[in-house]
Amino acid sequence: MYKITKEAIEQAHARIQPYIHRTPVLTNQSINEIAGTELFFKCENLQKIGAFKIRGGMNAALSLTPEKLKNGIATHSSGNHAQAIAYAAKVLGTKAYIVMPSTSPSVKVNAVKGYGAEITFCEPNQAAREAAVQKIIDETGAEFIHPYDDFRVITGQATCVKELLEEVPDLRAVVAPVGGGGLLSGTCLGAHYINPAIEVYAGEPEGAADAILSFKSGKVEKAPYVKTIADGLMTTLSEQTLSIIREHLKDIFLVSDEEIKAALKLVYERMKIVVEPSCVVPLAAVLKNKELFAGKKTGIILSGGNVDLTRFSEWFQ
Repeated sequence: MYKITKEAIEQAHARIQPYIHRTPVLTNQSINEIAGTELFFKCENLQKIGAFKIRGGMNAALSLTPEKLKNGIATHSSGNHAQAIAYAAKVLGTKAYIVMPSTSPSVKVNAVKGYGAEITFCEPNQAAREAAVQKIIDETGAEFIHPYDDFRVITGQATCVKELLEEVPDLRAVVAPVGGGGLLSGTCLGAHYINPAIEVYAGEPEGAADAILSFKSGKVEKAPYVKTIADGLMTTLSEQTLSIIREHLKDIFLVSDEEIKAALKLVYERMKIVVEPSCVVPLAAVLKNKELFAGKKTGIILSGGNVDLTRFSEWFQ
């Protein structure tokens, strides 16, 4: 059984450093005034491939033996993990097989193609993704790297909060978005090992509210309905991510698409950086729960910036 230890996170960080950016941590006075507290943004939107996913994908790929790597690596993903695996395969000189839902944003599909991966499109549901990727693995012998239900991936994602806390060691809280829970569970463990007093929270869209149900019930639940502009957060937790989250997470806050759009607009106008809707869900959660975060120095993980620019008019009408 692979256990995610503090040492494993440190080793993953050393392993992936040559392949990733150490992304900046930004703060913004006008957003701090609106939030009523000091916020520190870990800008994974400025990461290679435009998202934190490179950390976990790269760590998993670099953990494979040359023997395992030679048949290629495979995954299913709506975008950012797909890019991470495609990029990792290109860097390591092997083949990437990516299953993507037919509804994936074109900006993410084009990026995956750009790294030379072979894309198979499927119906936009979990069963179709899993069936398509299994067929590829059976045919090619490629190594499957799950977007979040993989300890190597979670360990890689934990390096993000490690860097944030090296930069701002006196944070009292950290907020991350939650989809499948890879980033959130990695953030929980990374923060716990560095400073167990840090409170970790999650933001989740109302239109993909499965994690909050799972967190309360203790078993993996499905969202009552899935409809949100935060396309990166539509997946459900796994048993592994849920068990870590239940042990270390303080709470999950739901936000509406309108609140996500308001946070998106705020980041664009005040910080002048490109972020995707999923990425600002933690900021929307803090703004909705100001009394909880008042005067509590808080880190926010901005998870990615792979935006379909054609959707701007729809978001900012």
